[in-house]
Amino acid sequence: MKKIIAKIKKHKIISLIILLVIIGAGYYGYAKYQGGKTTVSYTTAAVEKGTLVVSVSSSGQISASNQVDITPKVSGDVTKVAVTGGQEVKAGDLIAQIDATTAYKAVRDASANLASSQLSLDKLKQAADANTVLQYQNSITTAQTALDKLKLSQPIDYQSAQNTLQTAQNTLTKAYNDAFTSISNSFLNLPTVITALNDILNSETISDSEVSLGKGQSNVSALLNSTYETDKSKIQSYQTIAENDYAAARAAYDANYSNFKSASVYSSNETIESLVAETLATAKAVAQAIKSENNYLAVWSDSRALRSSSIFAQVATYKTNLSTYSGQINTNLSSLLSNQAALQSDKEAFTTANNNIKTLKQNQPLDLVAAENSLKEKQAALVELLAGTDKLDLKAQELAVQQKRNSLLDAQTTLADYSIKAPFDGVVAAVNVKVGDTAGSSVIATIITKQQIAELSLNEVDAAKIKLGQKAIMTFDAIDGLEITGKVADLDTVGTVSQGVVTYNVQIVFDAQDSRVKSGMSTNATIITDAKTDALYVANSAVKTGTSGDKYVQTLSAAGQPQNIAVTVGIANDTSTEITSGLSQGDKVITQTINSSAAAGGSSSANKGGGFGGIRF
Repeated sequence: MKKIIAKIKKHKIISLIILLVIIGAGYYGYAKYQGGKTTVSYTTAAVEKGTLVVSVSSSGQISASNQVDITPKVSGDVTKVAVTGGQEVKAGDLIAQIDATTAYKAVRDASANLASSQLSLDKLKQAADANTVLQYQNSITTAQTALDKLKLSQPIDYQSAQNTLQTAQNTLTKAYNDAFTSISNSFLNLPTVITALNDILNSETISDSEVSLGKGQSNVSALLNSTYETDKSKIQSYQTIAENDYAAARAAYDANYSNFKSASVYSSNETIESLVAETLATAKAVAQAIKSENNYLAVWSDSRALRSSSIFAQVATYKTNLSTYSGQINTNLSSLLSNQAALQSDKEAFTTANNNIKTLKQNQPLDLVAAENSLKEKQAALVELLAGTDKLDLKAQELAVQQKRNSLLDAQTTLADYSIKAPFDGVVAAVNVKVGDTAGSSVIATIITKQQIAELSLNEVDAAKIKLGQKAIMTFDAIDGLEITGKVADLDTVGTVSQGVVTYNVQIVFDAQDSRVKSGMSTNATIITDAKTDALYVANSAVKTGTSGDKYVQTLSAAGQPQNIAVTVGIANDTSTEITSGLSQGDKVITQTINSSAAAGGSSSANKGGGFGGIRF
């Protein structure tokens, strides 16, 4: 032992290090043994109710809200200077007057032109009065009387030719009307017949009505299956002819019916002629289809009869119906052929009568031609008078009036430019002209406002929250205790980029003026971007976000354990978040979780954060 003590004294530093290692190892082992014994505690706070305000703060400087160098928009000699330096002016007060003689003349001429154009428009809109109409009618009567006298002096053959032409015209008009009536009558029968022809071939009526046949067969299949084997080839050939003729009739009918639907008795003569020919062709195709289907059924019936087999009742009905359809279509064909022939004959008669009149007119005196032309002109003039103003003429005159009105407005605007007026309330800082000077593009006066504003600079995140008219509160480093309210009056729409950072300038107009506030002073402004009264709110640290983005808070259960409560949040500021659903006033929520080690006396905490805060009123 003495030797050990001696060695320790000899090597004091080394011995001290070894001792510290032994003590540390022992403590580490003890702490590790006791380390599993930790305590967890929670800090809670009650859900509060009150006014929650969201705001943006920045600093800036005070400046005059507007300072303008006034430059005339026109040039000319100055005839009046209405202000002096230092004088207070209101918006609209006269600063200076430039000789406006030429501008006054332009307004006068534009006004006269507008009045003249408006008068022309009023005349166009005015309906014809009874006296004017009577005058036109009397002029027509006079012209007609003069023409009749001249006609009486003409040879008998001319009067007869005119009567013949009028008769031919009436007959031709009636022929076109009769033709369209025949077409319409044809389409009273054609839809029924074309549908029946399809049913005879493709419906399942025969198999459904005959017990000996299997149901669900088309008529052509039923007839073929009920034919003796030796006659099938013959029956099938007649079937093919019937099917082909029906397909041709159907195609003609569909096209014809489409054209018929788009026509009327008022359609042009050419349209009616074409429709007659097309309907006639359709009727012929349908008549051929009736004949082919009748032949088909007759051959099948003969085959059955020769072998003493019964004829299906439905087949007999079909044959009877086909006979009826044939009679109807033949009647339509006869009528259409008659109309077509009548149209051709009446057209030729009208052409002959018209040519005869033309020949006679070529030989008639010039005064008769002049009298006829005069009568036609007067009749046309009366029709135009009664019809009123042409819409295009009226529209053109309305446009002319609008052009004259625009010219007057332009002249009045130009005239106003000769009177130089104050753009806002303020003080005249300088006047640079006198009576007799020539004003042009140079500055004639400078005006500044008495009102002051705060000019701030915001980053892009804060600028996105700002809107015109939002309330602001301003304080001043140079004036203790002074607070002035205002509102946002202007915000840059385009930011300024400097070293990759975007900033936006904001101007705040003061609600009240204070003589102690000078241009250039520093100010701290808080802009209120949102506010809620009677809002429920908790500390930001209490609100957590789930994996799916949903929000929740934690409360303590009866056993003292955390439990999640889903919530919906509203606005938030730097310290507090609004709760719109999920909690009630006074509920206790966890704002901080503390993990403590009993052995070591140390502690660790999570979710630390401030309590409630922000601007409150």
